[in-house]
Amino acid sequence: MAGAVDLSALKQRAAQTAPGGPAPAGGVEITEANFEAEVLVRSSQVPVVVLLWSPRSEVCVQLADALGALAAADEGKWSLATVNVDVVPRVAQMFGIEAVPTVVALAGGQPLASFQGPQPPDQLRRWVDSLLAATSGKLGGAEDSDAEQADPAVAQAREHLEAGDFAAAAAAYQAILDADPGHAEAKGALTQITFLERATAQRPDAVAAAAAAPDDIEAALAAADVEILNQDVTAAFDRLIALVRKTSGDERTAVRTRLIELFELFDTADPDVIKGRRNLANALY
Repeated sequence: MAGAVDLSALKQRAAQTAPGGPAPAGGVEITEANFEAEVLVRSSQVPVVVLLWSPRSEVCVQLADALGALAAADEGKWSLATVNVDVVPRVAQMFGIEAVPTVVALAGGQPLASFQGPQPPDQLRRWVDSLLAATSGKLGGAEDSDAEQADPAVAQAREHLEAGDFAAAAAAYQAILDADPGHAEAKGALTQITFLERATAQRPDAVAAAAAAPDDIEAALAAADVEILNQDVTAAFDRLIALVRKTSGDERTAVRTRLIELFELFDTADPDVIKGRRNLANALY
């Protein structure tokens, strides 16, 4: 999900995955549950180097130790995130890797550089230094993140959201956005709150109702909301894309607009969103 707000099932739609052993010193072990916070969000503060590895491979272990030592030596200038492909294959699939070890560097949620296979220590050092030079002054930094975490207005808005008081949360986030139009969390939270208010008001049998009335646009939109709320993201996207194919004019515009709104609930790098956008483009053209 966009932003940095924990929206329970929506944001944690991936299953909680148990770690498969300790991460190398200086690194954070990635699961499906902490991927967003430790990779995507963290990379807006400092560069994140993601090591996709397997403890069954001695080459992987050696590279993990070498990167861990560099991360520890650099004392927070960048973050090492390790992905055990044997334990969290879905996360590995998101990177589209073909072999381990593979290393991918991200900044601002976007990949910057990558390599496969072992590397000598001096070459690793140069690679990390190049990454730090390329991102110098372009990310928020850990100090900015800590300041935002301590912002009482943000803390209050999060409390309202966690308590399920959507109206109060929306008002609080809107006030933050009015004061700072570029506030990323407030923008993302307002988008999510709008969806949650609408989706939680839908009838529980919306999916069955849509099946009974396949030509009812409003029923299909309601069913997609419920499917998203129930973490059945693929079904929701497929439902609306199919509707785009069979509609035209204002009806098609309404369905397409709603589908794009649903895409915006998730990170742009989410595989379901990437696939959904591609299928929508095919349906339109």
